[in-house]
Amino acid sequence: MPVWIFKLLLVLLLLFIVINLGIALFKMVSTSQSAQSKSMSHYLGRRVMLSVCVVIFLLIALSMGWIAPNPRPY
Repeated sequence: MPVWIFKLLLVLLLLFIVINLGIALFKMVSTSQSAQSKSMSHYLGRRVMLSVCVVIFLLIALSMGWIAPNPRPY
């Protein structure tokens, strides 16, 4: 897997996390309670699931050598 595909996948996952967080915020401040609409916790749960996927993908990329951590962060 080329590194640019992995980075693109990572950016898309982070974008979906932010979108789900925004939808959950909209559901929280929304006053209408439709019976067919999904609850705020649905979108927050999806955000947590996507965050776990990001961490797993980062660990896989580190173990396969696609990305390298910075040895000196300062």
